[in-house]
Amino acid sequence: MADERGRAVPSGRLSRLGAFGRLAGGVAGGMVAEGARRIAGGERPTVANLLLTPGNIGRVADQLSHLRGAAMKLGQMISMDAGDVLPPELSSILARLRENAHHMPPDQLKGVLEREWGRDWRRRFAKFGAGPVAAASIGQVHRANTHDGRELAVKVQYPGVAESIDADVDNVATLLRVSRLLPEGLDLAPLLAEAKRQLREEADYGREGEMMTRYGALLEGEADFVVPRLDREFTTDRVLAMSWEEGRPVEALADQPQEVRDDAMRSLIALVLRELFEFGLMQTDPNFANYRWRPDTGQIVLLDFGAARPVAPETARSYRAVLAAGLDGDLDRVREALVEAGFVGRSAVERHRAAVDRMLGAVLAEMNRPGPFDFGDRSFVGVIRDEAMAMAQDKATWHLPPADALFVQRKVSGTALLAARLKARVDVKSLIGKHRAVDAPGTVG
Repeated sequence: MADERGRAVPSGRLSRLGAFGRLAGGVAGGMVAEGARRIAGGERPTVANLLLTPGNIGRVADQLSHLRGAAMKLGQMISMDAGDVLPPELSSILARLRENAHHMPPDQLKGVLEREWGRDWRRRFAKFGAGPVAAASIGQVHRANTHDGRELAVKVQYPGVAESIDADVDNVATLLRVSRLLPEGLDLAPLLAEAKRQLREEADYGREGEMMTRYGALLEGEADFVVPRLDREFTTDRVLAMSWEEGRPVEALADQPQEVRDDAMRSLIALVLRELFEFGLMQTDPNFANYRWRPDTGQIVLLDFGAARPVAPETARSYRAVLAAGLDGDLDRVREALVEAGFVGRSAVERHRAAVDRMLGAVLAEMNRPGPFDFGDRSFVGVIRDEAMAMAQDKATWHLPPADALFVQRKVSGTALLAARLKARVDVKSLIGKHRAVDAPGTVG
């Protein structure tokens, strides 16, 4: 839960750099203490053993949550994207970053709104909720009512977030490098550049408002989904105003009957496939907080379009090739399609062919089993985790897929994670089959 008293966001470059310094110092201190404890117990711990302790990961999670912005967003991305491959202890601790962040104290919020709307901004509202209804990595959301009866959700960006993106990304990358969790020869530059570009776009609320409007047009008339309407009067580059849309947290579906859970996830999985193969536009942030569920209608409310981005036609073609081979149960074609698309490095396949084939075989067996795919049955995940962890020890074969594919895969993985949380059963094979022979989408600018 967010701290009800609020916690000021460090907005200056020096204050944020100092926070990273304190984080590094705290982690180093934790490593020394843990190392001494283990050595006294007769162990010979490795650097990785000392770094990935609950105490150190807790320090990282808490400090990134305090910094918010790009730092917290990157932590969220790591926790979502790594999914089942992360050790359970690490995964559960990083999952804290998917929960509400601390929010701004009242004085800091007032300063932001006066800069964006002017000193008399309160007169423009019949009611403006002083406490946020949600707080996340880049901004916090308030509920408001206008004098003419509009009920709005107003997202207010934390001060300094947009200006600190480059430095935050570089600082997180430095923490990863000095931790020795990344091989020295791995070229992070393309991914870091893309992460900075993506985060700059997410910090541009004017752009997000236009993406929300465009996405709403694509789903106009759809019975399964609700997209908020942009309110241009109160939207600026740092404040985003939209229609207030009621809904419960999507995790509330976990307590519903099987068919209700199945219907919701069928709609969401079908939407991902449409984004990839039909729209050419994808909202690439699958954080659970970006979905709300309406029990009375079964509709899903879609939120947060800062991460909406065009899908390159070549990325859609690559996914189609992989999925078509998977539908045919052709392991050799799947493997080659993954390498050709850049999803898997050729050196990894050459050095670990048997392990790669065991992972792919486990997935294909589940994918082509008769009947709906049971996301609640995680028996095959152990095979993938064990093989992936063993391969990860060979850092010479580490490989970064194309940035565009990474963002798409983030949405795919996050959607599967939600389906697993809800223990949904969905005939994924038939949904994929509908897009097997469809022409690649045009780009959406």
